[in-house]
Parts: sequence; structure tokens; C-alpha cells
Amino acid sequence: MSEHPITKPNAVTYALEDIVAAVMEGKVRIPDFQRAFRWQWEDVKRLLDSIIRGYPIGSLLLWSRPAPQAKITLGALSISAPETQEALWVIDGQQRLTSLACALSDDGLSDPRFGTLFDTATQTFCKAIDSRPYGIPLPVIFDLQRLIKWFSENPDAREYFEQATRAAKAIRQYSIPAYIVKQDDESVLRDIFDRMNNYGKRLTRAEVFSALHTGSKGDGPPKNLADIIEHIDSQYGFGILDDDTALRAVLARRGSDVTRDIRLEFGTANVSREFPNDSVDDAYRGGSEALGRAVAFLQREANVPHFGFLTYRYLLVVLTRFFAHFPSPKKRNRQLLRRWFWRASIVGPEVFKGWTQAMRKLSANIIPGEEDTTIKELLKTFEQFDLRPPSIKKFMTTSASSRMLLCAMWHHGPRSLSEGKTYDITGLAQSLAGQSTAKNVVKTILRRGADSAMTYSSNRYFLLEDDIMEDPIIYFTQPPLNLSPEKWKSICSSHIIDDAMMEMLASGRGAEFLNLRELKLVSLTNDFLERMTEKAFEDTPPLESLIFDDDEDNDEHFNESLS
Repeated sequence: MSEHPITKPNAVTYALEDIVAAVMEGKVRIPDFQRAFRWQWEDVKRLLDSIIRGYPIGSLLLWSRPAPQAKITLGALSISAPETQEALWVIDGQQRLTSLACALSDDGLSDPRFGTLFDTATQTFCKAIDSRPYGIPLPVIFDLQRLIKWFSENPDAREYFEQATRAAKAIRQYSIPAYIVKQDDESVLRDIFDRMNNYGKRLTRAEVFSALHTGSKGDGPPKNLADIIEHIDSQYGFGILDDDTALRAVLARRGSDVTRDIRLEFGTANVSREFPNDSVDDAYRGGSEALGRAVAFLQREANVPHFGFLTYRYLLVVLTRFFAHFPSPKKRNRQLLRRWFWRASIVGPEVFKGWTQAMRKLSANIIPGEEDTTIKELLKTFEQFDLRPPSIKKFMTTSASSRMLLCAMWHHGPRSLSEGKTYDITGLAQSLAGQSTAKNVVKTILRRGADSAMTYSSNRYFLLEDDIMEDPIIYFTQPPLNLSPEKWKSICSSHIIDDAMMEMLASGRGAEFLNLRELKLVSLTNDFLERMTEKAFEDTPPLESLIFDDDEDNDEHFNESLS
């Protein structure tokens, strides 16, 4: 039994028009621990169809408590809500209430998630962008005076007046049952929310974590996973991380087992042994900082400029744990860490029977306070495996092998086709704003021909948003008027296109072009991976961590092996 018993919920019934009016007046609020709106138009359509048929759509659970004056964003709506002593905070039913309020308002009509017409001829709902001669916008259906005016302005539709008014009445007078709870302890409501999260689309693990563990309000460091994701993208231009990776990064900082029960993360019986004084705010802030250091390492030292170039997400989680415990590692250890990252990328997670097991195994190798030992253990994990470069023939923006190729091509220094300047991370970030893959900057050279050619890696090149390219074949075969032949050839070379390939393109020998360029890209990728993994060199630890006799011969031997 809870230590904070609640009063018996008060069962009430709301007419749909009354609860929507309460939303529009700012009397209905969304608690911080609620998930973001996730429904799409098809979900909204099914909800409206259930209402028009008189089907039950489930009950609401509302929390009665005071609310301050605030500017509320609810789906497509922006509401100036006044202070009230008896606001209704939505514990269960946010997706439904948001959908109804937006679909029945003029502001929601232009939003593709909510904009809906009622086709009086077929008695069905359709998207607002659809052209239907007898389609009436939902906000008009919802307002009887506007509905009458609509029919006066559309006399050809008068035969459907009865169907329209029947639908309007069914919507406005539809009854929604609700339970109203009065409880001062917010943790009790969070518990109720957690127990009811199976309605509609199931919450992800990251959404449950954010719901149960929200940081303090106000400006400042990240207060939830969404803040961390936004910070990493805006600060480093690294792109949009998925929620699960952000969650696991926060968890990895506090403990090696990232699969542990997130509901108990900050309970008194589950204090982090590595960061025992962590509050929720500390965990988000510390996780964000460690994740930022891991991203900076990838961009500056491992030649991974963007999340869309990252071979495996779980490696970012492991790196976050490393930089949480070793914020400023030794220079030699950073070099060894780069070797480890690319060796792990080549081997892949399958040797651990999946990325979850790989993440747990590698995270456990990170020993707080033991930087040199940690690096040694991480490297030892991949000693037994053959570091054979992957096949890069077929291209997919989500495959690890294609991402290795992209990193190699980026490291080669692709240049702007219009100006000749080397592309940089800033331009890449702008071109991939809001994206989690490199799809928007990887274009095809041959746009016609055999379907299989469209899947070849040798048919891809970088094109950032500031460059305009109408026909890449023309560009790669004829020097533009604004560029000297020498500069043009150097630009083509930066995209791994040489004189022989130009001649093949010019003479229409596309298959030969792709085969020759594939050979060049394979060589480029293999050379890149050789430099990153440095598998031919000894993984000698930092000089200061070695203990040896005071002997000049030892010094000479060590310096030769340190490379």
C-alpha cells in the first residue's frame, strides 16, 4: 500500500464540446512527466470515426490541482492559459485530448497530423489537403452557426445537410467518462502514469525513463533526454541521436549494466556506486557532459563527423562511459582509444551475440580510476579477431560498412563543387540539420541505367546543401566556366574521380566507371582503416605507466615500439 493514499477518484462525464472548451481555455494542462505527442493523422481519423459511430474511446484520468499562468503548446495549438486553482492535469488521455482539440480547431486544420474534413457524401473522414466537393472542415462541423453558413455558401451540397448536422451533433454531444484524482504528492501520479502507459502506442524505455525521472524546472543544464539530444546537436552539429542511445549513455555513466531496471534508478536501494551523490539533475548533466566529450573525440580524433557516419550506436554509449570516468585521458590513451573504436567497428557486435551484450561486456571493461587498465582491457577484447575490411560494394546509409566508407571519403577531404573549398563539419551539420543519417548529403552520379547500379557505393558522392548540381555527369566531364581546369580536376579528385573515370563518363561507359571507381574506393577505405586501427603497431601503454629498470637500452627499445 502506498504511503500517500489518494482520495477515491471522482467519476464524471464530459460532453466532448465541454472538455474541448476547457482545453482551449487553458484549464487542461499536461504534466512534465507526460510523453510527447506521438499520434499521426491515421490515429486521429480512427478516433473521430469511433466517436461518429458512438463507440467508446476509453476514459480519461485527470489530476485536479492548481496551475500557474502559462503559455501552453498543445499539438498545433498555442494557448495563453490563466492561473487557476482547479486545473485538470492529464495523467491518461493526452493523445486523445490533443487530437480532438486540434482537429476541431482552425489552428489545427493546416497541420497534417490533425487537418480533417468530413465528407458528407460518403460519411467518412479524409485529410484536409484532399479535394472533396462535399468535404466540410471539422472546425466548421463543430460549430453549428458556421455549418449553416457553409451550406448557404455551398447550395449544391444541401442534400447532405441532414447527414452533416447529424454528424455535428454526434461529435459535440459525445460523452467521455473521466476520473478526477486529488493528490498533492506528484510521485504518486508518476506511479499511476507508469502503470497506465500501455494505452495506444506503447511507451519506449527512454520515454518511461523521462516520465519517471524529470529534472528540476527552469533554465540551465539538460533536464531530460530530449534536452541532451538537442544540446549534442546544437553544440557539436553531430545530428539527432535516438532516444535509446541517449538513455543508455546516461545509464552507462552511472553503471556498466545499461539494461538494468530504470524504474529503480534513483531509489534509495539503488544508489549509484560510482556516483553515489547523484541527483536526477546531476545524472542528466553528467551524462550530457560525458556524451559531449565522446562526440568531440569521435569528430576530432576518430574522423566520425556526424551521427549518420557512426558505425554502431553502442560504441558511443561505451565511449560516454569512458569519458565520464576519464574526462581528460592521456594523449597516448586517446590514440589507443581510437585504435580500439575502429577495431570494434570492423569486428562488429555479432561476436558478442548482439549489440546489447557487446555494450554490457565493453562497458564492464571500463574500471573507474584505472585509465591505463581500462584501455588495455578494451583493446584485449579484440586481439583474437581478424581485422579484415568489410565489403563496400552495396551502399546503405544505415549499414556499418557504408558508414566506414563515408568516414574514409570524408577524411579524404571532399570539396565544394562550386567553390572548391573543402567541406567542413559546420557545413555538414547544416546540410543534415535534424537528421540521423547521411542520406541528404550522399547523392548518385548515374541516375539512369541498371537498377543495381543505383545501389552501388561507387555511384555515390558528397553534395552539401550550398552546392547545386543539376547533372553530375556533365560536371564530372566538362569543366565549369567559373573554374580553371586545374582546380576543377583537383575538386573531382577530392571526390575520387580521376581522368580515366571522366573519360568513361563522357563516353557513356557507366559500368566501367563504376567498376574502376569501386577499386579506388576499396583502396581508400582500406588505407583509412589501416591508419585508424594501426594494427601493425604495438599497443604500448603511456610512458608514465610503465615500470622498468633505469637502463638506456630499455629507453631505446621503448621509444622504437611507441608509434
